[in-house]
Amino acid sequence: MTEAAQQFRLNQQPLYAQVRAALVERLISKVWSPGSMLPSEFRIAEELGVSQGTVRKALDEMAASGLLVRKQGRGTFVAEAADNEVLFRFYRLVPNGQDGLSAKGFPESIFLERKRARANSREQTIFQIGGTETVWRLQRIRSVNAEPVLWEELVLPSSSFPDIEQVDPLPNNIYQLYSSRFGIIVAHVHEELRAVNASAAVAGHLGIAEGTALLEIDRRAVALDGQTIEWRTSLCHTKNMHYRNEL
Repeated sequence: MTEAAQQFRLNQQPLYAQVRAALVERLISKVWSPGSMLPSEFRIAEELGVSQGTVRKALDEMAASGLLVRKQGRGTFVAEAADNEVLFRFYRLVPNGQDGLSAKGFPESIFLERKRARANSREQTIFQIGGTETVWRLQRIRSVNAEPVLWEELVLPSSSFPDIEQVDPLPNNIYQLYSSRFGIIVAHVHEELRAVNASAAVAGHLGIAEGTALLEIDRRAVALDGQTIEWRTSLCHTKNMHYRNEL
């Protein structure tokens, strides 16, 4: 029995859950990077001293949560934000009359601003950083079929994205940038939704009247290690869009 297997059996968690935790740690430590192919189930099972069935159950759960992607005939890969399963995992706005999410409804982005500043008190709390640390603040407009529908501000801790100023232009799929350049995989997000009225500045960007009702989405993106790595505020003009979620 391997040392890892002995440690597993001393733990009170189900064995597959322990294997999953061990494999997720490989993603966190970048042993397996986004887009890389995993070893075979047999090889992982042999290394950890557990059955292939246990490894398969752990991998299946990771695939179901969007961390891995199964590619028939090729193998199992660490998910990238470019994969369709991941691309639409965190984007929930759908054009009216459309039943589900597709590339046709995915917005294009124009970045308006990118600046670095000292973190304010709320940002310090969200990112658990000190008052002398800095954040990046990015603003962009997102359009569907050439119609502006979202104004967004993204706040990122500078320590996690030290040279993001060198990325020009910033890509539309920003989560792909997080994984490919910085090795940060978004594991899950927390969202709060509320109704607000458009300010004059936001209304000007979206081409609507000041005071128009908008959907505000307050999102915290959390990485595999449990750290919040993005705070995003999205203001959505939902005249031709709706927020779709399946529970």
